[in-house]
Amino acid sequence: MFNLTSTVARPAARSALRVNAVSSFKVNAPRTVTTLSKVAYTAKGQAAGQGRNGKAHLTEEGPFEVKLAMPKSLGGKGDGQNPEQLFALGYASCFLSALNLSAGNHKIPLPANVKVDAEVDIGPPASGPNPFGIAVRLIVSSDAKGGEEKKNLEKATEKAHEICPYSNATRGNVPVDVKVQ
Repeated sequence: MFNLTSTVARPAARSALRVNAVSSFKVNAPRTVTTLSKVAYTAKGQAAGQGRNGKAHLTEEGPFEVKLAMPKSLGGKGDGQNPEQLFALGYASCFLSALNLSAGNHKIPLPANVKVDAEVDIGPPASGPNPFGIAVRLIVSSDAKGGEEKKNLEKATEKAHEICPYSNATRGNVPVDVKVQ
């Protein structure tokens, strides 16, 4: 079984989070365990077969089933999806929701057509006992023409990274690089 929350580049996770080549910021929140005061929603899923070469489906909502397959680069056939792809979809959509919420809460006007692309890498960590770790890149893009629109998007992105549940879950464990284009 893979331990995907390994210490893959912990120093990188503690380094500055780059928003773009000109400005950068750090999320200085200490690593803590979040305890829910109330459960607002529970997603339930099940994987069967051989894990990365099996099937996964939601157990209570909607018809969603996915065939899982190891990527070719990891020695698999690549004829299905993999957990990193599903994580990328979840993180991108969660971060976009956090971005819109942050912008609204802080009255930051967002440019048109804001999108979040997530790229999730898997590989051996630079150090440590775990065989695999992950790293994430989030790319926030829009129709911003520069100037004030881009500054607003950068500010909202910084705030989103502070409140996004995926960002909070990975903070201190997984390097996450956030860029605004």
